[in-house]
Amino acid sequence: MSRPVLLPPEQPLAMPAQDFSADFQDIDAPEQRPQQSVALWRILAFSPAMAGTALLAWVMQGWFADGGFSGLEMVLLALISFNFFWICFTVATVLLGLYSLSRRHAVRRLAPPRKMTVALLMPVYNEVPWYVLGNAQTMLEELRKRGGVHDYSMFILSDTRDEAIAAQELISVRVLHAMMPPGLKLYYRRRDRNTDRKVGNIADWVSRWGAGYEAMLVLDADSLMTGRAITRLVNALSRDPGAGLIQSYPQLIGAQSVFGRMQQFANGVHGAALAEGLARWVGQQGNYWGHNAIIRTRAFATCAGLPHLRSRLGGRFGGHGKLIMSHDFVEAGLLARAGWSVRFLPRIRGSYEETPPTLIDHIQRDRRWCQGNLQHLKLLNAKGFKAVSRFHLLHGAIGYLMAPIWFALLVIWALIGRGEEASVLTYFSESNPLMPSWPDMSEPHHVLVILLIYAMLLAPKLLAIAALPLTGARFADYGGGARFALSFGSEILLAILYAPILMVQQMIAVIRTALGLQRGWAPQARDGGRYSWTTLLIAHALETLSGLALWVGIVTGLVSLWLLPIALSLVLAVPLSALSGLPVLRRINAWMGTREVFCEPQITRNARSCRARLKHILDGGSPSPSAAE
Repeated sequence: MSRPVLLPPEQPLAMPAQDFSADFQDIDAPEQRPQQSVALWRILAFSPAMAGTALLAWVMQGWFADGGFSGLEMVLLALISFNFFWICFTVATVLLGLYSLSRRHAVRRLAPPRKMTVALLMPVYNEVPWYVLGNAQTMLEELRKRGGVHDYSMFILSDTRDEAIAAQELISVRVLHAMMPPGLKLYYRRRDRNTDRKVGNIADWVSRWGAGYEAMLVLDADSLMTGRAITRLVNALSRDPGAGLIQSYPQLIGAQSVFGRMQQFANGVHGAALAEGLARWVGQQGNYWGHNAIIRTRAFATCAGLPHLRSRLGGRFGGHGKLIMSHDFVEAGLLARAGWSVRFLPRIRGSYEETPPTLIDHIQRDRRWCQGNLQHLKLLNAKGFKAVSRFHLLHGAIGYLMAPIWFALLVIWALIGRGEEASVLTYFSESNPLMPSWPDMSEPHHVLVILLIYAMLLAPKLLAIAALPLTGARFADYGGGARFALSFGSEILLAILYAPILMVQQMIAVIRTALGLQRGWAPQARDGGRYSWTTLLIAHALETLSGLALWVGIVTGLVSLWLLPIALSLVLAVPLSALSGLPVLRRINAWMGTREVFCEPQITRNARSCRARLKHILDGGSPSPSAAE
């Protein structure tokens, strides 16, 4: 029997590197008609956040001494205002999503989609072969069963450095070729050198085969998409000649640990309204999250080639010479700069990914993202970028910079104490004129402001529950009202407990990145690590010491009791980290369960079967008939 063809004939497509110092317009990009409503959506998203922040700043400035602001007082007010703006902005976005979901949209009659030749790209790096290939087989068979006008090919783009894993990848591809029915196109390419990592992996495919495929659907190693979701994305691209990229809203699945379930529940329950609001105000200048998105190949090749950064900031904030690490935000900005629209369609269901199962795994991934997102600060002055694209870059960086800001607020709040006699700081007086006059944070109206901040942090989750019926979900889909309430309460409690730990860890990530200490871009641990108590103690040493310091301050009366929840979380960082990786027991499998837990999608069952069958063969078992046969 002849060996399967692992690669099609090459069809090269040039992908020049872009110049951030010069504007660029793609002559092939159709002229975009401005959306009349998007300006109003943006006003409704940003104005309440700015107004709420200004009001809080005005109220708080009255707390300070009449003699004028000291430097430290101005820092405190600026930090609180900065954080409160982003809290308000999230609430405003969720409110927009709630309103958008409540509107009845007229059903439009759409033109038939134009046939497109689509490549499904799955970049892998030292991943478990049977897992990745099992997902690939599942998606190909889904598309074959669904049919339609489009032509699909799956490419496994390997950057694997481990020779044993690479050998299993090759065996897996050949086994699948023998198992799958005729007509399914599965290709495999392994690069000799993984130059520029994922950016270089995709660019290598574009430059060698891109001319033969009108669109490419970029996946991740843990991506899983239904045939319907893929078809809807491709149809949307084919009907919109001005679209350069269309991003789906990936939902989390497969979580079996405490931390994973917390993340999955938050994504599945609280994420819908936020995603809907985001889609409204970004309009045609959306963002790209690196996977589960359909991209027009020629537009991407012409407009989104990434250069290496030339400044010292590239190496310091990049961690790998001058390579742009978090490439997806930048690629979206380049497409929008060149005249292509970047859209976000959050209502397409059936787009899935997985989440790190433990707190340590989440932290390791977060440190990689911190590298790339802080690097974006250098690109804020790139020529031709749209204002919204710059905001996406800034927002991604601020998501990490807020951690040290929150930590600074925590330190200041702890130093303020409970009153003049008990405070670690000395209040302004004639005997000590160099110290600021700190407010007494125990006064009732000051406590109300603290409660307001807590309430604003909780508001998006509560509003998202109100949005659930508007998404077509029912409490019965989550096991009934009582189970949903238990899951909701559990997720809130765990989020409160883990938030201070994540704040400290993100602060560490920012410092490591700024000092050039963060190195490496290792693949995500899909199954999660098993970590010893020694490893956990080392990983969470700063949180534990900070928590002990807060407890000493609270017990001695030097620190406000309002910091008791934070002190409890920090001092319990090690056991909480150990708890994060514990598996959800079978008898309470419905705990923090989403709709996909109570009614498992057919595609996840099919994928589990494909993965198990392929693993059995790789372990030396005999092949069994595939589900398609």
